[in-house]
Order: sequence, then structure tokens, then C-alpha cells
Amino acid sequence: MEIIPHVYQIALRGVNIILIAEEELTLIDTGFRGSARHIVNFIRRLGRSPEEISLIILTHNHLDHAGGLAELKRFTPAKVVLHKADISADENQLPYPKVITKLLHIPPFSLSRPLVYVQPSEVDIQVEGGEVFSPLGGLQVIHTPGHTRGSISLFSPKKRLLMVGDALNKRHKEMRLPPKMVSTDLSQAVDSVRRIAQLDFDTLCFGHGRPITKDASAKVQELIRKMS
Repeated sequence: MEIIPHVYQIALRGVNIILIAEEELTLIDTGFRGSARHIVNFIRRLGRSPEEISLIILTHNHLDHAGGLAELKRFTPAKVVLHKADISADENQLPYPKVITKLLHIPPFSLSRPLVYVQPSEVDIQVEGGEVFSPLGGLQVIHTPGHTRGSISLFSPKKRLLMVGDALNKRHKEMRLPPKMVSTDLSQAVDSVRRIAQLDFDTLCFGHGRPITKDASAKVQELIRKMS
């Protein structure tokens, strides 16, 4: 679906990937492993080429949002962006809660460990929050930890558009915090939602669920009031 002009949401296996189609292409998240073919086909249906992707921004380092990266890199020379707190060469410091990290060190789950997160060597640009990239007249990186230590949201003041990854979810038409069992710090996640509630945006895109395309900031503020 086209969310606003030149910004598309591609839903694959319950996960949203955002494509910004300007002079160059920007991809927000890459979906599960196996998603690359569908993303590339969508880009080609727009009359564009995957080689036009100049930037791939990962909202966080989980397999459902970053799993398709390795396959996509076969099609594009794009630079990959990820928050530094979600990057570690230490396999005991995976971007998952401790219980899942422990599970991934036990056979047979340990066999899949290299597939569930992006390695440091695959990241070109490490961010901290506060950086601004060129898409949409200035796309601001906002550090919104809680789901993972390095989760980020992306805000376009010019388009009044906010993309939150899994800082918030939308299930059955309701906004909610990310699930506790796959989040590193839920109290930190609440603080992140309070931070983004202070922004001025009309459209809100999630990592899971349909976007809110009208009065989105007011609805996030209402959620904060309910949580207080």
C-alpha cells in the first residue's frame, strides 16, 4: 500500500517493510529471511531497480526485521544502517532477552544462531540517535530502546511521518507496547513511547499492523495517558 506519496508499506509474513521511492530508493527493514525476492519484485513493479537502493535502515536487529538483509545485498550496493547498541561480535550479547540468548546457545537452537541477527561486518553506518539522513526532506534517527537496546524510530518532520519499528505494535486495531517476552526492557520501552509522543506527526507506521494515517500523535498521547 502507498501510505503517503512515494512511501510504500510492503507486508510480508506479518512484518512491514517500508520503501521510500524518491530519486534514490531507501528501505526500512528487510523482513524475514526469504523476503528479498518479494521486495525486489515489488520494486520492479514500480518500474525501478533494486540497484537504486542507496540506504537500508534497520529499526532493530531481530530476525523478522533484519533477516532478509543478506539476500538483499546480492541485489544492491546499499549502505546498511543500524544502531550501535544492537551490534556486537560477542555471541553472549545478542539483541534478544537473556532467556532467548541462552536458548540460542543450546542444541539444536544453536545451529540457527548465526541466522537470527545481523553481524557487525554487515553494517556500514552505526548510529546513536540524532543523525539525519536525506530521504523525505530529512529523516531523523530517534533512539527508542526497550524492545532492543538499539531500537530506533525514524521521523520526517516535513512529511509528519513517524516509523517506529517495534517500539509500538498495532494488533487488532489497537496500539500496544512490544511483547514483553521478546523485549529487553519494557520500562525503557514505555519511556521511549513517551519520548515519541512529544513529536508532531500525522502518520504512524509500525513494524506489525496497518499504519495510522490521521491524528496519529494524538492517539499515541492517548495511549500514554492510559498507561499512566
